[in-house]
Amino acid sequence: MQNIAQLIAEELNVRQQQVTDTISLLDDGATVPFIARYRKEATGGLDDAQLRTLNSRLSYLRDLNDRRNVILSSIEAQSKLTPELKAAINAADSKTRLEDLYLPYKPKRRTKGLIAIEAGIEPLADFLLANRQADCDAKASEYINVAAGFSDAKAVLDGARFILMERFAEDAELLQKIRTQVEQNAVLESRMVKGKEKEGAKFRDYFEHTEKLTKVPSHRALAMLRGRNEGMLSLNINADPQQEPKQASYCEVIIIEHFKLGLSNTAVDTWLKTVVAATWKVKIALQMETEFLGRMRETAEQEAIKVFARNLGDLLMAAPAGAKATLGLDPGLRSGVKVAIVNDTGKLMAHTTIFPHAPQNQWDKSVRTLANLVKMHKVELIAIGNGTASRETDKLAADLISQVKADLPRLTKIMVSEAGASVYSASELASEEFPGIDVSIRGAVSIARRLQDPLAELVKIEPKAIGVGQYQHDVSQSSLSSSLEAVVEDCVNGVGVDVNMASAPLLAQVAGLNKTLARNIVAHRDEQGRFNNRKALLKVARLGPKAYEQAAGFLRITEGDNPLDSSAVHPEAYALVESIATAKGVSVAEIIGNSELLKALEAKDFITSEFGLPTVTDILAELDKPGRDPRGEFKTATFKEGVEEIKDLKLDMILEGVVTNVTNFGAFIDVGVHQDGLVHISSMTDKFIDDPHKVVKAGDIVKVKVMEVDAERRRIGLSMRLEDKAGDAPKSAPRPASNHNKGAPNKGANQRPQQKTHKPKQQANAAMGNAFADAFAKLKK
Repeated sequence: MQNIAQLIAEELNVRQQQVTDTISLLDDGATVPFIARYRKEATGGLDDAQLRTLNSRLSYLRDLNDRRNVILSSIEAQSKLTPELKAAINAADSKTRLEDLYLPYKPKRRTKGLIAIEAGIEPLADFLLANRQADCDAKASEYINVAAGFSDAKAVLDGARFILMERFAEDAELLQKIRTQVEQNAVLESRMVKGKEKEGAKFRDYFEHTEKLTKVPSHRALAMLRGRNEGMLSLNINADPQQEPKQASYCEVIIIEHFKLGLSNTAVDTWLKTVVAATWKVKIALQMETEFLGRMRETAEQEAIKVFARNLGDLLMAAPAGAKATLGLDPGLRSGVKVAIVNDTGKLMAHTTIFPHAPQNQWDKSVRTLANLVKMHKVELIAIGNGTASRETDKLAADLISQVKADLPRLTKIMVSEAGASVYSASELASEEFPGIDVSIRGAVSIARRLQDPLAELVKIEPKAIGVGQYQHDVSQSSLSSSLEAVVEDCVNGVGVDVNMASAPLLAQVAGLNKTLARNIVAHRDEQGRFNNRKALLKVARLGPKAYEQAAGFLRITEGDNPLDSSAVHPEAYALVESIATAKGVSVAEIIGNSELLKALEAKDFITSEFGLPTVTDILAELDKPGRDPRGEFKTATFKEGVEEIKDLKLDMILEGVVTNVTNFGAFIDVGVHQDGLVHISSMTDKFIDDPHKVVKAGDIVKVKVMEVDAERRRIGLSMRLEDKAGDAPKSAPRPASNHNKGAPNKGANQRPQQKTHKPKQQANAAMGNAFADAFAKLKK
């Protein structure tokens, strides 16, 4: 444990004691949100991102130690565990290194080398390595074993070759040297599978594509891997791109130098050259290709999951419109527009279906129906789903607003993303919430509620169904789910939850709670009435002291018995707040929100043996603004009138839009034409950026200029650099000076002098962003 804590501390650049104490808290069942918010003294102020990294590394290193112990036991059982080998295994800091060391001792099926060993040919292999002047054929003839299948000298030499190939390919130090060569020099080559030109057209950017293996960005890696999985592309790792035709690979030179073979032109050395070539081409090259493609996929998946998680977090933390009566409209043409009205608490008050669009064209009747409903329920907001017929329905809402202006002057319409609404409406949860209500109406309810409070409504939908990811179906689904669940948990606990208003799905995301406890809280609330204080939660079935400790600080009770229950102050610190109030001669209620009094206090004056400076500082900040919502101010985009379809777009047109998705290569913007446009990373700003997230996030309102429109392929190219002109040569943002090939190359055993670099046949530039837009549009569907 001490070694693990030390390693993690070095990686996070924090003190070892911080890691040790955090590990103890995690092992004791504490959640990341609870530790981050209420145990800062123990962690030294580690934030939730650091804590999740720590937790992930802890799991990896513990698995590594478990595997290390299994390997040591296995080799020891074979009586082959030397002190040197044991030391090397104990020093291994990765699973790859560990498996390299275990390779010669790992139980394996009967290989050609093993069959040769069983036939007694291993002494010949050893002899030829030590005696380079020997007569190969004559010496091999001494080991003929007809019964074992080695009937002549050639077969015997082949057997000896297989023995040495396997021996060489299992040398951990050699594998590490070749791995270094591959990391430093290898390129990934993507080629079209013959005859797949038309079928694989969407992968045409990769039909003749070559780039440095370690520089392949995640979106390109996943695109090429998908092309290979669909049989459209072949992928190959060229470990030595500087290799001249018919020239031996430099990896073969590494093998020769590692084993100090010093090959000449004797018969034995000529034979050894075939051993070395076969070792590289048959054994190690294939192993390295599998390993590095796997590593590339893993890295790309991690980055894609990171992008998805960041977008999801931005979406969940979007500013709520607030507790206002809301009209939800789920647009449709033939099937009609589904209508649902929810009150300020999200309760369904009325629903119907109207048919304002073709073929029924009941426009005036629909407006009258809506006018009666919004007046009856004093509606303040109109939430319009952004799917099919959304812009037509937006016009309907505008007509409605103009007709009821006198009665409802504050009535406002907002376009809302309906991603995942259909998933929710058909879910078991929706059936429980709205038994007997049509699935389509449930979708309208979801649209209305997500305007009131995006976080409270979106937690009811599986995160993967919300549609803000990059190649989300190509990544490890378990890793994706785990990461997204962590994001949801952090967002929910960062905002806090009103225990008397929240749904079971929202409560289930609170630290320390689960689905069962969440349902029990709702059931208790339904049977016994509202909770008047946090302590009452201990009366909920199966909610014990540990769950209460973890959850209480994140659960809010407004207008309850104790004013602190509506804040993020944990019940364990109530006594401290009371002592602060007593010291100032005021009540707890009088100190809450009293900025003048609180700013005059010194946090260090209230430090106790239980509560250190970080906790006291947090408490004073919370008392100043109790229960403050960390989400920003609610804003909405205004789509341009008359621009409703792709055909309405004109080059150089400036539009306002909403950022729906941010990837590593740019951002997708909804400008109200039923197809998101792409702002490539090179068109986001005049300055160089390496990450679009530094400029925008999901939910941002931005202004863009139309640079390219391909209505047939439904591709829209946009720019946030409003001075750009459509049709002009792309003006890429300035990039930092490249360090590529600067300085003298390392000319050690693992590196040959650098030659002219292999020029990629397809470079990723702003134009490639259009291909990404096309591919991503299909992915989002």
